[in-house]
Amino acid sequence: MMLGDAGVSSPAGRDLPPRRLVIAERAPGVVPALTELGLGSADLEVAWIGGDAPAGVTRLAADRAPDALGREFDAVVFDARAGLHADALGAAAGTIRAGGALVLVTPPLADWPAFDDPEYARIAVPGWPRGAVRGRFLARLVRIVRAHPHALAAPGETPAPLQPRRLPPVPAWRGCATEDQRRAVAALVHLGKSRARRPVVLTADRGRGKSAALGLAAARLLEAGVTRVVVTGPRQSAAVQAFAHAARSLAHAKSGPYHVRTGGGELVFRAPDELVRDPVPDPARVVFVDEAAAIPAPLLEALLERQPRIAFATTVHGYEGTGRGFAVRFHAVLNRRTPQWKRVVMNEPIRWARGDPLERFIADALLLDAAAAPAEAGAGAQADAVSVERVDRDALAVDEAALRELFGLLVLAHYRTRPFDLRVLLDAPNVRVIVVRHGGHVVATLLAAVEGGFGADAAHAIWAGRRRPQGHMLPETLAAHVGLANAATVAGVRVVRIAVHPAVQGRGLGTRLLGSAPDLLDDPVAYWGSSFGATAGLLSFWRRAGYRAVRASVTRGATSGAHSVMVMKAVDGAGAELLGRARRRLAAQLPAQLADALSRLEPAVAGELLRGLPGAALDLDADDWGDVIAFAFAHRIFEAVPGPLSRLALWGLAHRDAAVLTRAERDALLVKALQKRPWADCARELGVAGRARVLALLRRGCRKLVYAAAPDHVQAAARRLAAEARDP
Repeated sequence: MMLGDAGVSSPAGRDLPPRRLVIAERAPGVVPALTELGLGSADLEVAWIGGDAPAGVTRLAADRAPDALGREFDAVVFDARAGLHADALGAAAGTIRAGGALVLVTPPLADWPAFDDPEYARIAVPGWPRGAVRGRFLARLVRIVRAHPHALAAPGETPAPLQPRRLPPVPAWRGCATEDQRRAVAALVHLGKSRARRPVVLTADRGRGKSAALGLAAARLLEAGVTRVVVTGPRQSAAVQAFAHAARSLAHAKSGPYHVRTGGGELVFRAPDELVRDPVPDPARVVFVDEAAAIPAPLLEALLERQPRIAFATTVHGYEGTGRGFAVRFHAVLNRRTPQWKRVVMNEPIRWARGDPLERFIADALLLDAAAAPAEAGAGAQADAVSVERVDRDALAVDEAALRELFGLLVLAHYRTRPFDLRVLLDAPNVRVIVVRHGGHVVATLLAAVEGGFGADAAHAIWAGRRRPQGHMLPETLAAHVGLANAATVAGVRVVRIAVHPAVQGRGLGTRLLGSAPDLLDDPVAYWGSSFGATAGLLSFWRRAGYRAVRASVTRGATSGAHSVMVMKAVDGAGAELLGRARRRLAAQLPAQLADALSRLEPAVAGELLRGLPGAALDLDADDWGDVIAFAFAHRIFEAVPGPLSRLALWGLAHRDAAVLTRAERDALLVKALQKRPWADCARELGVAGRARVLALLRRGCRKLVYAAAPDHVQAAARRLAAEARDP
């Protein structure tokens, strides 16, 4: 069948033929001929995803389809019998030019929901056979195909010949393809030339020329004498179009895939975490962040703080990440820190016309434009006035309104929610879905995955690092990284996602959700847990819900720029025993890690990890106490007494309620006594002027800890020293 015969026109006056969806139903093993589908012309550029591609077409692997973004084809043949890779489907549709077609080769539509999709290998996990994966996603997709207008049978009725429209390239120096693109380039160029701190936020749907605008603006800035323009993004390949457009726009540029040099200027790619670590400000540097929605907000905020001239570009409805969550979370940061920021929206498509039927189909099929419930739906929602329930996924798959609200909420909450996550939500056999409803609307949700429960031999192989079972993150982490040999034999639940509507955050709904969820599952598990990019706020939230940290990763995530932290909460005796062992392992490792791999961990995060740490006994003898009070109340230098001070700091931060330390005092003890950073680094972290101010904070904090923890005779000696200092 074919979607989209009706013509559509462009408001900008570019009359473009519609793109089409062709459904080619085929029995297994039968590859449709290109000629039968009207794609046999040698003049057509055709890409093929999945299955056996014939000669003369561009073969794209499904897991590499995103790398084709920015390229253009007259048609893409997607053989779904080789696996309906949802992310690849979304990416491929964006490469088809006006008048082209997406040819989706499928089993007979009536049989497709029961088809043993090869993608199930990515959705099934050990402990649940592949046959346990349900076909809810495919059944919904079939309903959407059949519900769209302009459907004709194919084969049986031969599709009309393709009429691809190859738009002539627009020379960069004479103008842009659309008025939207011209305005975007002008705003970016003005940013690059200005000395004012006024970030630009550029948002657009796919196919609007957003990345091209970044490249065109970079070229103009280099021509104007800017010495360095930096493009960053969640992955290097996402920036390829920006570099290609910049290179084509500069007559004498020397360029590579991710580097353009002309005269005294250059355009380069740098990873976002690298830009955050770079301590040297470059007044001539302009930074463009492409696909900003796929980068965590804390990393974006760090970029905003460190880069005076910066633009953030993002796709509103994308196949990886979304601009909706970006708009909710990051715009608030911009309003607070740089209230003069400028927003530029690109609405006009370039490669196809507005109202394109294929774009509409892909948005519906993959829920690219799913939206959470309206803000007013949360009016009056309080933790004690909402219902918490487990969702029947068979019912969810046919309740389009509820599915859109739920998935839209996940999109808002997480920076990289993708179409594949929709398949997992609907089909993964070990996933459980719990929601909070108010007034019939979904205002919070939790996705949980049952993990663990391996036999002894498999658990040993996981502990030894010989086996890494897909979809069992917590048992693998406890065994292979924390070192608990039998951890994988214990079944647990991982909270994969938790999302609360922004309109009702701060009312206790997330805590209510976490507290109620274990009673709604009938799976026999010993603990609940989660793993996430650590912030002090998130750690505090999980701690208030009764969860305790058991591990911090020793490296930062390449995309998130954050250390991940794993938390647990026991459900039964076996879980309590496992949690106790994991907490003792953390207590044994964390102090040494803070002085080594975690020496740059944010003080607020490190402080949350240390809070309540077991086994942080205050092991100081009489001489140690003498060193401590000589530093705190007299003039002993820090370098002479690092051992006793580090043990005192560890106790004080683990038992932070035992002494009333200010945040500055806690942070000073952490960065110097435990992380052992250089004095200048400590001063920068604490926001004070030099070593003397750091020392003052250290001495003040140590005095409070002495009065909170030292024996009476030590406190008496400390008071005498204090009196001597006042009356020499």
